[in-house]
Amino acid sequence: MYYIGIDLGGTNIKGALVSETGEIAREVSRPTRVELGAEAVCDGIAAVITELSSGVDRTSLGGVGLGCPGTVDDETGRVLYANNLGWKNFDLRAAVKSRTGFDLRIGNDANVAALAEVLVGCAKGAQSAVIVTLGTGVGGGVVLDGKMLTGYTGAASELGHMVIRAGGEECTCGRRGCFEAYASATALIRETKRAMAAHPESRMHAAAEENGAVDGRTAFIAAQRGDAAAQAVLERYYVYVAAGITNLVNILSPEMVLIGGGISRQGERLLAPVRRYVAANCFGGDARPQPVIQAARLGNEAGIIGAAAL
Repeated sequence: MYYIGIDLGGTNIKGALVSETGEIAREVSRPTRVELGAEAVCDGIAAVITELSSGVDRTSLGGVGLGCPGTVDDETGRVLYANNLGWKNFDLRAAVKSRTGFDLRIGNDANVAALAEVLVGCAKGAQSAVIVTLGTGVGGGVVLDGKMLTGYTGAASELGHMVIRAGGEECTCGRRGCFEAYASATALIRETKRAMAAHPESRMHAAAEENGAVDGRTAFIAAQRGDAAAQAVLERYYVYVAAGITNLVNILSPEMVLIGGGISRQGERLLAPVRRYVAANCFGGDARPQPVIQAARLGNEAGIIGAAAL
């Protein structure tokens, strides 16, 4: 039996045909194009589902799951609030079913990524784990005592929207100083651009030109080439990521903290300074056992696999 998993992001719609054991048989991706509106995004989702199901016996497809940013209600099939998509109380299940004929299970994107890591990833067997995804926004999933933390309304684990700097940068949610406003890839790109404007001599300009745009890799590439301005951007970024994770460790005391999203591909360049900060600032200090902090094993495929697991 196969399942279709869809990871709906602010930048791309990624989908895959996934086996019962979490193995990906086929993948498809296309731009989300949020600016075109919800119906156009649903057209894109339907196109991904249609392509993935093409040539597959319908009886061998167990269903379709979708991970979506924001607050979702799987009972009604509605996206209650997704600020990065501009959606409020949108009936996603009905929109997709009308286009494809498939029913749809939906979950918060970071929650389903956490589900995948706990089922088949590097948190398999852990009773408590926190997964922090650094992408267009900052998402999160929490597993406590072997169960997903969803809260009374199903909106728990919105880790990106705790304030880490009161009165700071404006977040897409409308508040200021949120973890997302400082630790997302979007925030890193913003700070990279500011540093580039202040330092026309910086090697970040060449790195951006080589990649066709400023992105989450620009500062890392330039810093590796010895650029001081880029290194300063990263040092600040590491602190913001680690400060948020320290808060989560203090509150939840997980066995593991997994960092996912595109930025996690930087591996130890990101993980090592984050571990040092958490160890130095965690409540209880040396007397407190530290969680394992590492990159999520499933990477950008976690959301797809977790959505299929729904």
